[in-house]
Amino acid sequence: MKSSNQAYLYALAAILLWSTVATAFKLALSHFTPLQLVFVAVSTSIVALGVILAATGKLHLIRRQFVNRPWFYLQTGLLNPFLYYLVLFKAYALLPAQQALSLNYTWAILLPLLAVPLLKQKLRKSDLTAALIAYLGVFVIATNGEVASVRFESATGVLLALTSTLLWSLYWIVNTKDEGDPVVSLLLSFMVGLPFIVITLLLTQSLPSWDLKALGAGIYVGLFEMGVTFVLWLVALKKADRTASMSTLVFITPVLSVGFIAWILQETITPSTFIGLGLILTALALQQLLPQLKRLRTKTGPALTPEN
Repeated sequence: MKSSNQAYLYALAAILLWSTVATAFKLALSHFTPLQLVFVAVSTSIVALGVILAATGKLHLIRRQFVNRPWFYLQTGLLNPFLYYLVLFKAYALLPAQQALSLNYTWAILLPLLAVPLLKQKLRKSDLTAALIAYLGVFVIATNGEVASVRFESATGVLLALTSTLLWSLYWIVNTKDEGDPVVSLLLSFMVGLPFIVITLLLTQSLPSWDLKALGAGIYVGLFEMGVTFVLWLVALKKADRTASMSTLVFITPVLSVGFIAWILQETITPSTFIGLGLILTALALQQLLPQLKRLRTKTGPALTPEN
């Protein structure tokens, strides 16, 4: 099989798995508190990533990368998994899965806006246009379609979901300075973040239930939100002829996620979710397409007119 065809298979496998995790979050949160779920999922992911690194002969890189940049991994570990997943799971506990999912997808809109002050990048008109459209979608979802009355079903849940996008964007901005193996870096972030999770859990709550059904849900989240799926996506990007072609496949994820939410969780997908998610996906598409169209116009030059 061609490398490019393998890339699509790996990418589609990753997308299918990521599409199930919003549903898995809600199922797991029926057994665990958000912090307990973070503990189970992160512990699972550490084991899974460790096995993957052992199988690929990269375990020796763990100590080398950490010793070279301990402060870097302290930052990434605090952001992800500790703060990001704690805030995200709390948002899922307070909101319908369809709302939390849609709001969380705006991180890709926020990321280039934060890159302007933090990475000294230029602000593009396409980013501003995408932000306006996306956050209009956020407003529609957050108010459950009652835009005129500005009434929120759970203002705290909406705030937490949007805060999760800030934390995730900051994590990726910090990650632009990563010079090591990405799987090793993810494992180190989780290993550094785990003690903060454990200490917070012991000081504030009880240990999670050992019920097999509950543990199964938490392990699923750890494997297919945090660990294995990330590696599948990295392999897809390495094998792809064009990274951009892989990126466009991500738009399938929220659509499939909404389908799983309706099917498994039996949530009635509201018109406001369809409208808001449609606006967010439109914004993401414009964010990618507008710069490409601009470059194309620059290469081809001005169109011929009667005057020239």
